Amino acid sequence: MDDPISKNDSVFEVMVHEDEFDSGKEIQQLQSQNARVGAVVSFIGVMREFNEGSNVKSMTLEHYPAMTIKSLSKIVAQAKERWKLIGVKVIHRVGEFKPQDPIVFVGVTSEHRGEAFFACEFIMDYLKTQAPFWKKENLSGESRWVDSRKSDEDAADRWQK
Repeated sequence: MDDPISKNDSVFEVMVHEDEFDSGKEIQQLQSQNARVGAVVSFIGVMREFNEGSNVKSMTLEHYPAMTIKSLSKIVAQAKERWKLIGVKVIHRVGEFKPQDPIVFVGVTSEHRGEAFFACEFIMDYLKTQAPFWKKENLSGESRWVDSRKSDEDAADRWQK
C-alpha cells in the first residue's frame, strides 16, 4: 500500500497497515537516502492508557483504505509544497491496540532543521484532522467512538494563516 509521491533520490511515501514498525530502521532509511540530508525529524504516536477521564483497555482504529492513502498522500504533498524537503515517510497503523503500542510514525528529512520540524508538525496536525480514521476506545465493560478534539482543529487552523 505504498504510494511514492516523488522519484529521484528522495522518498515521499505513505503506508497504512496493521504491522508494527521499527522506528529506528525507518529513521535510518530516511537519513541515509540522500547525502544532502542535514536534519531528520520524527514523531511517534503511541496509544495512551487514559483518555477523557477513563482508563482505556484497548483501542480499535478503522479506515477506508483508498480514501486514507489518498488523504495522507495529499497531506504529504502539501508539506512538500511548503518546505524544501528531501523525504517524508508516514506509517499509520490500523487494527486493535493496547496502551503503549505505536500507532503512527512521521519522519521528515531536509537540509536544515527548521523545515523538517515545521513539516513534521504540519503533517501530524493535518493527519489528526483530515485523515479518515475512526477510533473506538474499549473501556472496562463499554466502548465509545472518539470525536475529534477542538485542540487538534486549532492546531491545524494555525497553518492557514
